[in-house]
Amino acid sequence: MAATTHTVTNQPPPLVGYDVFAADRALVEAVERHLDPALLDEAREDLSALGRTSGSAQVQEWGVLANENPPKLRTHDRYGNRIDEVEFHPSWHRLLGKGVSAGLTAAWSRPGGHVRRAAGFMVWTQAEAGNGCPLSMTHAAVPALRTDPALAAEWEPRLTSTVYDQDLVPADRKPGALFGMGMTEKQGGSDVRANTTAARPLAEDGTYELTGHKWFCSAPMSDGFLVLAQATPGGDKGGLTCFLVPRVLADGTRNVFRIQRLKDKLGNRSNASSEVEFDGTWARRVGDEGRGVRTIIEMVAATRLDCVLGSAALMRQAVAQAVHHCTYREAFGGKLVDKPLMRNVLADLALESEAATTLALRLAAAYDDGSEQERAFLRLAVPAAKYWVTKRCTPVAVEALECLGGNGYVEESGMPRLLRESPLNSVWEGAGNVQALDVLRAIQREPGALDAYLREVGQARGADHRLDGAIKSLLTELADLEGIEGRARRLAERVALVLQGALLVRHAPPEVADAFCGSRLGGDWGSAFGTLPHSLDLATVVERARPVS
Repeated sequence: MAATTHTVTNQPPPLVGYDVFAADRALVEAVERHLDPALLDEAREDLSALGRTSGSAQVQEWGVLANENPPKLRTHDRYGNRIDEVEFHPSWHRLLGKGVSAGLTAAWSRPGGHVRRAAGFMVWTQAEAGNGCPLSMTHAAVPALRTDPALAAEWEPRLTSTVYDQDLVPADRKPGALFGMGMTEKQGGSDVRANTTAARPLAEDGTYELTGHKWFCSAPMSDGFLVLAQATPGGDKGGLTCFLVPRVLADGTRNVFRIQRLKDKLGNRSNASSEVEFDGTWARRVGDEGRGVRTIIEMVAATRLDCVLGSAALMRQAVAQAVHHCTYREAFGGKLVDKPLMRNVLADLALESEAATTLALRLAAAYDDGSEQERAFLRLAVPAAKYWVTKRCTPVAVEALECLGGNGYVEESGMPRLLRESPLNSVWEGAGNVQALDVLRAIQREPGALDAYLREVGQARGADHRLDGAIKSLLTELADLEGIEGRARRLAERVALVLQGALLVRHAPPEVADAFCGSRLGGDWGSAFGTLPHSLDLATVVERARPVS
């Protein structure tokens, strides 16, 4: 018999055909912990249905196709008419439509909605992260619109609808609508008070004409946008103000919304991010003149939480792929997952993933609670989590990719797509310094925020000496305000790590909490993943992270 060189052996099967939700023990337990028991059966059923869809071969293929066929800008039609349309691959519309139908924009309209949506957002992001942007902005627009009851009554039912309609027609003719946001400009970036877009009042009360530009406007095919512009003298007060810009006007004509180009991005390629110009663009004021930042800040806070959720989801998928690969792959006489050094790496990655998931769902639960104390807690916890969790995503993706060896560096593995996506949430909605300074601002200006945070972490006091030491060290740092701005990143990191440690001590299995506190809080850790103390029960930590449902 002739020898063959084409027998394939020792290759792990693809991670496909599984329930992404049920396979994530940390996420399942967080949902069970934070939801009213009366809602659990329905929530589990819905999330598992979404999990099976997300883990299916068909949806995974949609994600690949949406990424390999990025959106295209069509500025003019064949006759030379300006149309400013973005053409997406059909897989993009399928993914976005499924996200809408799964209620990922409907958190505000049902009990336990934020926890259920947060879990669903994490599950669906693992299929393809690009469609998370319009889902996130549509969800987050609701609290900003509620500053104007008439606008909220008009738009909220559309934004919380579970029907996706991609047609560019007036919003009142659609069963559901999507929203975008435009804040940053070329000269200002995160310094939105440097915006130069001008808003001139029109005859009809509350309406304006906008002239200017936006340097970043994602999902430009949305039905409406919240934007910031400088109200010119002649209005009530003038100054930076929030406006609603509809994509199509009530009479069916297109609003002036000139898409200049689409950004050529590192990752997130299935989603269109654009530069847009306003030139006599019709807009309606949201909130009072001069109060634009205050009006839109709740939208920003909600999208920042989605950055945390998105990064936690990417980490979870990266860790699931790494553990799955090492469970089947053999080297040096045994399974990779059983090798002590690889087990250390996988356990370290699993800790980072579980800590991110646990923190993200705790923040979502605070939104559902809505009490004054929980709102104060969010004021400090959200920017700290946004700072830290999003920054941990890229190192996790890099190390998880390495667990697959050369296979992980190949596009077909899916790991390069995760890696390219991983820095995104750290950059969007305010990069690291913006978040760190916001943590500092909350501590200095809002004592209730720090009090609520300390009450939260205090619930775990006495359960682990390393956590107790970290809390004491944090309090010492807070007592020393000299040079505090230069230490803002260090402070934000410690705030997030102490909160993660406290949550894991209270809720995670002892093996997970012990390993996290010993490494992240106790200092028994190296400068790279895979440097956990050898005496820990790492096999249990890895097994908990294995994607089996």
